[in-house]
Amino acid sequence: MDLKAVRTFVTVVDAGQFQDAADVLGITQQAVSKRIAALEKELGVRLFTRTPRGTAPTIDGQAFLPHARELLLAEERAAASVRPGRRALRVDVLGARLAPAGLLRAFHEAEPGTDLDIVTLFDAATAVAAVRSGTIDATVRAVTTKPPEGLRAARVLDEPIQVLTGPGHPLAGARSVTPAQLAGHRIWMPGLVDGTEWADYYGSLAAEFGLTIDSVGPNFGIEPLLDAVADSTELVTFVGEDTRLVWPAGHDLRRVPLTEPTPVYPHSLVWAAANTHPGLAALRTHLAARRPARPATRTWTPAWAVRGV
Repeated sequence: MDLKAVRTFVTVVDAGQFQDAADVLGITQQAVSKRIAALEKELGVRLFTRTPRGTAPTIDGQAFLPHARELLLAEERAAASVRPGRRALRVDVLGARLAPAGLLRAFHEAEPGTDLDIVTLFDAATAVAAVRSGTIDATVRAVTTKPPEGLRAARVLDEPIQVLTGPGHPLAGARSVTPAQLAGHRIWMPGLVDGTEWADYYGSLAAEFGLTIDSVGPNFGIEPLLDAVADSTELVTFVGEDTRLVWPAGHDLRRVPLTEPTPVYPHSLVWAAANTHPGLAALRTHLAARRPARPATRTWTPAWAVRGV
């Protein structure tokens, strides 16, 4: 159904005259008549009748009027849902407990007027493809390759990696450890999935410092992993410094910093250069202004983590 004709019909009803409706719409009276005639032909009924006072809707026209108004309202709602500045800014993060989600929470607190729609896609490849297609406005990920043409990326957080141990592990009482000191320890990360950016990162970390990371076993989520580490004198795992973890008091888990060097996980914001959503501009400004200083100690990132990306 031609919504221009529907809008013309509603305007004629409200104006009471074809000429007055033409003036409101900025078209000729002849154009108004053609639109109404086409709509009547499509519906198979007469919509107007002439009266001494002008033009009035027929019984069929009166029946059609509320539905016509609803069609126009639906059109406006549909346009508003995708109009920059009117719809929520859609941003992908890997998980609600991880550092990128914290960055978005801080942005929401600083810019409460910007509506946010947070989504969690699986890996960087999926997220970057979603940015490229326009399904989302941005993603915060570790970027292992140069973004496709038309996309931009900027490092927004270098997150220090820590060792998580149970209270009975030999490293539990250490104030800090070096990556080299982890050689020979069993590092268990069942959430590593081949081909993902986090598997690439930890694979590079293991190769750099001669570590063995065990990813064998079903991944039942973070709670069973914390249970296993808490009960073990052999297992440790890696966590980001800004990862939000909550465990039972009896677990007595220890977060031990890594130093000399400190491995940092490179989080980058990825967006489309042509995206004009004002919320995206506000997010980029916020992240650039509040990017934490790099750790005072010497740091390490994989070779693909180029500065600025």
